[in-house]
Amino acid sequence: MGEKAEIRTGFGAGFAIDTTFVLFFLALEFGRTRQLFSIDGGLMAVTLCMVLMLPYLVASSSAKPAFGKWLIGRMIITGFGIALGLVFKQSIGVTLPTSLRFLPLTLLVIASMISCYVQFYGLMKLRLAK
Repeated sequence: MGEKAEIRTGFGAGFAIDTTFVLFFLALEFGRTRQLFSIDGGLMAVTLCMVLMLPYLVASSSAKPAFGKWLIGRMIITGFGIALGLVFKQSIGVTLPTSLRFLPLTLLVIASMISCYVQFYGLMKLRLAK
């Protein structure tokens, strides 16, 4: 009876998966717009950097992976999303109909809403008192 219950938050496969989808779709939209030297492009680049790094800093677990490895994995996802966004921009009107032009932004909004729900659920979830 004197044993303490230990709650572990794993950094395994489920770590920051919701923000990874948001990061990918934001990178896809960033590549699709290709406005690197505009105010919109600058704000989107700052947001992309924040979504890239902040989930690691917000997580509260002692078993975090190394920051370098974690960041490199997220940078690969970001690079893939930007490259896919550039390809998507080039294919609009040629192989894809122009009505799909705003598909990356639509998917970004949906992924952001789901991520917000998951984050608030984790925040409001009842926890046992120690």
